[in-house]
Amino acid sequence: MFYGEYEHSIDTKGRLIIPSKFREAFKENYVDRFFVTRGLDQCLFVFTEDEWRKQEFRFKSLPFTNAEARHFNRIYFSGACEVLCDKQGRILLPQYLKDYANIRRDCVIVGVSNRMEIWAKESWRSFYEGVKGNFEKVAEKMFGDPAGGNPTPA
Repeated sequence: MFYGEYEHSIDTKGRLIIPSKFREAFKENYVDRFFVTRGLDQCLFVFTEDEWRKQEFRFKSLPFTNAEARHFNRIYFSGACEVLCDKQGRILLPQYLKDYANIRRDCVIVGVSNRMEIWAKESWRSFYEGVKGNFEKVAEKMFGDPAGGNPTPA
């Protein structure tokens, strides 16, 4: 549902405008609210309510007797908040989430199929520059060689 990369800025009141392409996807899929939480690689994950419920089901089924599962769930769910877009397509991100992702003003909003990610612009550029050269190698490891062979064991 979410694809592309868009640069936006936090306004003086702390609001971030969601790209119009994503707002169109909200309308097409009858989405009126979504959830934002701490993501991986110091970005924020943004899920529709349906996708959030899938994630919630998946993670709450992890055994609470497992310390890593407890730690992950605490950080992931304690950071979550429900957000609504205003009529201009803006959301207000809590300060603790902006602090987590080092977001001050300039952001990159990235569509990653079933979720959006919100990155500090500098963090996104650093991440992208660090991984773009390995894109083909990662694809080969994950999906096999380009000729259609089986994935290479890690």
